[in-house]
Amino acid sequence: MVQRMYEPWAISFCLFCGDKSSIGQDLVEKGIEIMNILGQIDQGILWLLQALRQEWMNPFWKMVTSLGNSGWFWIVTALALVLCARTRRTGATMLLAMVLGALVTNVLLKPWVGRVRPYDTLEWLVPVIGPQRDASFPSGHSCAAFATAIVGREQLPWPYGILLVVLAGLVAFSRLYLGVHYPSDVLAGILIGIAAARTAMWIMGKRELPDAEP
Repeated sequence: MVQRMYEPWAISFCLFCGDKSSIGQDLVEKGIEIMNILGQIDQGILWLLQALRQEWMNPFWKMVTSLGNSGWFWIVTALALVLCARTRRTGATMLLAMVLGALVTNVLLKPWVGRVRPYDTLEWLVPVIGPQRDASFPSGHSCAAFATAIVGREQLPWPYGILLVVLAGLVAFSRLYLGVHYPSDVLAGILIGIAAARTAMWIMGKRELPDAEP
């Protein structure tokens, strides 16, 4: 069951290293062993969260996760900041961070890794929301949320940046609570989002944006 979660990655890695290479085979075996351990941790966390679910909490977490659907909330937030001259650079940086994160998660990693959703491999897991259309790894919701929130934390005054980080954390957790992502999916999405935010801030720090009259 655990190996099935990572089978596309293992096949790609094996082809890359070479089936006849003893070093490549050792690397594949070690990689699968590590992934099996990670898979067990993933399953344990999902099992615990499902056991702790409360019916009255489901609508709240559905609402939270909907903020990340297609990244609409984060896009609206960034565009609102772009419209104001004093926060234009921050809004533009957020948009760039989301684009960079989406390229890594949705364009590169999701098709390549091809990890199936947890509810398709774990018979005991019951998702709270309907089936998702794309691959599981990494979490696009988490990536977009943290790509935006980290920029906000660095460039917006207190308490707005911190509030965005808290909201991003809630969105990421909602993906686990609802049973549509493995914890490693969410963790990878968060890390990619942070990296995208840092990269976008570095890029935008070297560019001049036109100012508008306040």
